[in-house]
Amino acid sequence: MNIRNAKTNDAEAISSLISSYAELDRMLFCSVSDVYEKLQMFQVAEEEGTIVGCCALQVVWSDLAEIKSLAVAKDCFGKGVGRALVEGAVEKARRLGVRRVFTLTLEPAFFEKVSFHRVDRDSLPMKVWSDCAKCSKQDHCDERALIRET
Repeated sequence: MNIRNAKTNDAEAISSLISSYAELDRMLFCSVSDVYEKLQMFQVAEEEGTIVGCCALQVVWSDLAEIKSLAVAKDCFGKGVGRALVEGAVEKARRLGVRRVFTLTLEPAFFEKVSFHRVDRDSLPMKVWSDCAKCSKQDHCDERALIRET
């Protein structure tokens, strides 16, 4: 498995992976157009020429970044793809000088396995002021906030 920065020809595969979970209400949709706009934030996991996972890292503030859109092909569960993508994102944050990485997720147990710990969403005001204010789930968010030092 190879973890690498996303390329333009990966956009459809990234959108498709994310959509498979969004259709189940497990993450927010990200159209192909959205992926192109955010392409520089994405890393992908590639196995034998096929994209089997994706993950985005968005810098939110000088010391804070968010892991977003983590998706792994269902037939690759348990093979370390998600862990490799998260570790790649954390390393990218470290190289950028960002000292804390957080996520909002419906899968907190997975993130706890990779050294994240739960925090109150209100402890992330930069996130709440930016994306959460625009989210359709704002008033009934079921995601858990977790954070990790880089």
